[in-house]
Amino acid sequence: MENRFNLVDESWIPVADFGRVSLRQIFTNSDYRALGGNPVQKIALLKLLLAIAQAAATPKDEVEWKAIGARGLAERCVAYLEKWHDRFYLYGDNPFLQMQAIRAAKIQPFGAVLPEVSTGNTTVLSQVQRQRDLDDGDKALLLLTLMGFALSGKKTDNSVVLTPGYSGKTNDKGKPATGKPGPSVAHMGLLHSFLYASDIQSTLWLNLFTLNQLEKMNIYPEGVGIAPWEKMPSGENCENAQKLKASLIGRLIPLSRFCYLTDEGLHYSEGIAHAGYKEGVVDPSMAINNSGKEPKALWVDPEKRPWRELSALLSFFDQAETTGFQSWQIRSGLNRARDVIESFAIWSGGLRVSSNAGEQYASGSDDFVESQVWLHGQTVGQGWFRQLKHEMDALDALAKNLYGRVQGFFKEQTFDGGKIAPQATQLFWQLCERDFQSLVNQCDQTEDATAERIKLRHRFAGYVHQAYDKFCPRETARQMDAWAKCRPNTSKYLNQEG
Repeated sequence: MENRFNLVDESWIPVADFGRVSLRQIFTNSDYRALGGNPVQKIALLKLLLAIAQAAATPKDEVEWKAIGARGLAERCVAYLEKWHDRFYLYGDNPFLQMQAIRAAKIQPFGAVLPEVSTGNTTVLSQVQRQRDLDDGDKALLLLTLMGFALSGKKTDNSVVLTPGYSGKTNDKGKPATGKPGPSVAHMGLLHSFLYASDIQSTLWLNLFTLNQLEKMNIYPEGVGIAPWEKMPSGENCENAQKLKASLIGRLIPLSRFCYLTDEGLHYSEGIAHAGYKEGVVDPSMAINNSGKEPKALWVDPEKRPWRELSALLSFFDQAETTGFQSWQIRSGLNRARDVIESFAIWSGGLRVSSNAGEQYASGSDDFVESQVWLHGQTVGQGWFRQLKHEMDALDALAKNLYGRVQGFFKEQTFDGGKIAPQATQLFWQLCERDFQSLVNQCDQTEDATAERIKLRHRFAGYVHQAYDKFCPRETARQMDAWAKCRPNTSKYLNQEG
């Protein structure tokens, strides 16, 4: 077959403010600020770039990491891409991340494997949900996304098994089983977090793991591993597949689906079945709480934007805190980020999904979410974190009080406010989001910061009353009486030390 559309040379990666660029351009142009696309595409692309970086230049320790620098890492990645240039063709003898042997599987239209597209008898509510023609760049991005974020269901043709004797694609009755969700999405949609710098090359450098860090993590027996485009597996559980399951790169590019692109769609079957967080294996970008009997994952919640999880992601700052969610990506990189750059961000995002009888889908309140919060290296520390946690706990108390007050307003009028109260608290959090970055910036212990926090507290208290007034009308005498009786009292919040 003709080798064409090489991902190193062709423009297919969405970049903010620039449009599409190639892999080579990513590593040769330091002006690119951030990746584009929806949150899941951003995660999949960043993991690909990190896999290339780890394959090209995994440093031994922090000293070597610092010596490489963002520019040095980018140069090594360019040299690596030149060496493996022929393995990045989307079509040809060795198509990128594709299994030619899976051509016996049924073809699925591209829209069938896109969570935001309505297929079959699903109602189309907007143009975004309609199937559209995909160009080669779109197909490359879809293929990459499916490697970790494929949804479970019957769309996978699991009648085709490439590893002789492998039973992972059959059910108890010996028939083809329903496809399992990709390890990056799991049951409901995992929340992923990364450190962001002011440009993509520096972002990759901040998130690069050293050999020492991988050894301390002790969750990848094969260490960094070998990139799948260098040595693709021959089946679901062959020797190469087993090595991918036990390596960092194998987790960044998990090959949870075996695909082969055609003009009409793609041959589609379940691929490598990776262990989940309950078995102790995670993506470095996931946040897991191991303090209980069973590990708990931090899931995407469209009603709780990721910025509200910042104190949970940074709980390791508090030495007295023995429980909480831990993300290897954040914990391993935050201290180094404070040392080498003035400001950096924590980006978190993902996709919430629902499931029924083994079929995953996005419906109802399910949605993509993402948040980005910038931190100043000189101020971030234990004292800063404790102040941030104090402020977030106070905001949570405000939200709970608002919830109860709205319910009380409707109870006074013998109505059920169970559906209205959550809407009021959601509006409150939406209003708070616009000022959260300012709150983060003012959590150090200076007098000026304390004065600014007091101003912010008055603003947040105002948001409580704004949300209450919107959902609790006072047009009649009865409503006015209930409104005055149940109106939230924020004096305790305002009198607390800011």
